[in-house]
Amino acid sequence: MLDAELSTAMAGVDMIKSCVKALRQISDQVLDSIFYLDAGSAEAFQYIGGLPVLMELGARAVCSLEHASPLDVAVCWRETSDEPVQKMVVMTSRLLSDAHRYILRCLHMHRSIRDCIIFTSISENAHSAYVDAPLGPDAYREYEALLFQDYHELVLKSDFAQRFAETDDVGSSVQNQLVLRESIAAKEEDRLWPTSSQATISGLEDNSPGKSLDDLSSTMTKEESWKRLKVSVKHFPMVFCPLSPRFFVLPSESAIAEARLSDKFQNSLSPGLPPTSMELTSDGDDIPPGATLIAHFLHHLAGQMDLKMEIFTLGPLSQAIGKVLTDLSSLYDVGGRTKRSTGLLLIDRSLDLVTPCCHGDSLVDRMFSALPRRDRSIFAPQSADNGATNTVSSSSLRRRTTDFRIPLESIFKPGNSMNNGGHFSNEGLTAFLSGWKGSSGLLTSGAHDDKSRNILLEKGCSQLDPMYGSLASSGSCNDVHCLEALLERRTKDGTLLIKKWLQEALCQEKVSIRSRLGAVTASDLRSFINALASNPASVMRNRGIIQLAKAAEVALSEPWSTCWEAFASAERMLMLSAGDTSQSLSSQIQDLINRSVIWRTQNQGKGHEPPPGLLSIRDAIILSIVGYSLAGESFRSSGSGGPFSWEEEHSLKEAIVDAILECSPGINIDFLHGLEGALESHWQNLQSKNLNEVQPEKSCEVDDHSSIDFDDQWGSWEDEEAEGDREQEYGELQLKLELRDRMDNVFKVLHKVSDARRALPFRDRQSTLEEISDVTSYTNRGLISKILSMVFSKCDIPGLEYHSSAMGRLFKSGFGRFGLGQAKPRLGDQSLLFVFVVGGINALEVREAQEAQSSAGADGVELLLGSTTILTPNDMFELLLGSCSYI
Repeated sequence: MLDAELSTAMAGVDMIKSCVKALRQISDQVLDSIFYLDAGSAEAFQYIGGLPVLMELGARAVCSLEHASPLDVAVCWRETSDEPVQKMVVMTSRLLSDAHRYILRCLHMHRSIRDCIIFTSISENAHSAYVDAPLGPDAYREYEALLFQDYHELVLKSDFAQRFAETDDVGSSVQNQLVLRESIAAKEEDRLWPTSSQATISGLEDNSPGKSLDDLSSTMTKEESWKRLKVSVKHFPMVFCPLSPRFFVLPSESAIAEARLSDKFQNSLSPGLPPTSMELTSDGDDIPPGATLIAHFLHHLAGQMDLKMEIFTLGPLSQAIGKVLTDLSSLYDVGGRTKRSTGLLLIDRSLDLVTPCCHGDSLVDRMFSALPRRDRSIFAPQSADNGATNTVSSSSLRRRTTDFRIPLESIFKPGNSMNNGGHFSNEGLTAFLSGWKGSSGLLTSGAHDDKSRNILLEKGCSQLDPMYGSLASSGSCNDVHCLEALLERRTKDGTLLIKKWLQEALCQEKVSIRSRLGAVTASDLRSFINALASNPASVMRNRGIIQLAKAAEVALSEPWSTCWEAFASAERMLMLSAGDTSQSLSSQIQDLINRSVIWRTQNQGKGHEPPPGLLSIRDAIILSIVGYSLAGESFRSSGSGGPFSWEEEHSLKEAIVDAILECSPGINIDFLHGLEGALESHWQNLQSKNLNEVQPEKSCEVDDHSSIDFDDQWGSWEDEEAEGDREQEYGELQLKLELRDRMDNVFKVLHKVSDARRALPFRDRQSTLEEISDVTSYTNRGLISKILSMVFSKCDIPGLEYHSSAMGRLFKSGFGRFGLGQAKPRLGDQSLLFVFVVGGINALEVREAQEAQSSAGADGVELLLGSTTILTPNDMFELLLGSCSYI
């Protein structure tokens, strides 16, 4: 068994159990159905262990909505009758209008379906309140009618095309009919929303040989499938990713996570971050769509978990969400007094941009940054301007998924002990590889013969797609509890805990291995993993521990480990300089930028590998974001609009421009889009110039008997070289001017970053907070930890706004004059605190929140954390200056 800490009973709120309970409540709909999950729902179901639950509830098969196939009905996970499947369930985390083309495609592929049940995580009220949604107040009923109408038109269109094809070839095979049906359905994917009947079938009418669709429909019998189809739409709010029983984020490919949190105006940082300020009107039309969807999600989440929320907000966008939440609670809450009282604290991410940009002492954050992620599905909305890759769609943004992939191919290499001395036969290895990956197409039918199998085994995993595990739960409760234990620990403690788990697992498997004392390294973890993976049965029994250990190994290996430590060291220097003068801080930022250039300038063209921990120009810009945010808290705004003087900021701009010109190869920065060719040409010229300077001068020996007269052509050569030099200088001047223009836009964002930190309502209360905090490194703690320290100590928080319900306002305004008024509730008096960060969170903040609770002695208070998404320093760069920014 694992450590006793993992088996501690979770009293009170458990997000994972709540999701599983909600799934079991729809067991009647799941029974005997083919179950389709869109990308966002599949992302959430991995974390709650939803796939085994669906199998237990009697689903015939669970398939991907975006990659639906006519052969999905042939996959059956349980023994059922031979009758064709007649029930289809769709779980989507998107608006019905966005999921429509895929639902319609599935219905067309499976013509035997009689009952189509659609569960969406977006409520009916949210559909009508969402600006870009075409549905009205009765959204679910409207969509049921529209889906039935579109399915009717598609069936007529398909049947007519099939009958027309049969006139040419009566003996067409079943496979050809399936291909025909799928191709017709695929054409419907181009339609984002149902059009009129005339537009839907006009293309087919033009090709019909004298026979219209009206004539065809009149000859069809009453037994046609579309006439017997029953469509129903229901709400299922429990679609989110619980990384632990008390910490969750939203699926990155859901409508809520992709909706913008701010419109492009003066105070906007990024479409994925709250604005620094906003003015609200009485009708609420200026509220960003992401805020509206978050408010509806939190309202229905509280209803599902029987919670009555006392709403507190900190930040302009959180205040807007709190206002919508209060209105929803006043209109739709019934019997709220019987629910458990909960203090909901909404915090804007823009109030603290330093913490998610920093490289803190958290093993889980290291994993998040080092591990690759699953690619987004084809479901993602496309920008209107397909030619500009660094622009953001007006309605959505493309966040990276929360499906962190753990590379496992090294465990199954032929040199591993599992293949040499274990019990994994050649046939077993082939079957295990195909079963672990879990996707069709890994091993083709031709790979089952002896020759193909031997070639596959000789080359190991090289013939297969890379094998990946996932940090997401695979259904085992222990896996989730292990991740929760790691979230609460620092890097050193986390690695020691993983080592302890590995030793316990090896003891159970009766495998002995030597271990050394001291800090745990990547090589130590690798040796433990290889010993535990000695046979396939051990791998399957301990797959959760193996995956976590492998993730820790990747995070502690090079170059990730040294680079993380270099970042952390540079951030500590910036924090120390922020307590001095603005000139000291700007000089420190400039020094970090120049340091990333010096080595590359001295070693260009020599083929030397950069030393571990050498920061790139992209890394230096991330540190500049940290520096500007710290400067906004420490220094007042200068005449340049930022925290530094004009001369200091001009030096920073020139340093970044020079660094880009010196280090252009391999730069992957979105705000340089369109300059890649010019930068590559500049670098090639610079490289050739450096090679010519390094190359020793060689004397030119001229043959005395040569008849070539060089003096006659010397003048023309000199003119051509001078003209080429002038063109090159002109091109480099143009490139430098363009880079300076791009830098102006970058520094406008940095000014907003500084202003956001300056707007922190209690940044002058540091001395008071230090007195109530037992943590020595207070100044390095994030905003969430500081706020929770004040909450647990029952201190007033400047800028915190309480949103009273309609009944509370009535008591305050009416009955209050007779002495019957209600006292304003305090956030620290609640037995359950629900903190939701609008814009994203990282693992370091989760650990700091737990430490703040422990240091305050508030063990009797339950703390629940949630956010829009997981953030890493690279994610913050993309939000502010990259592909998800307004630059």
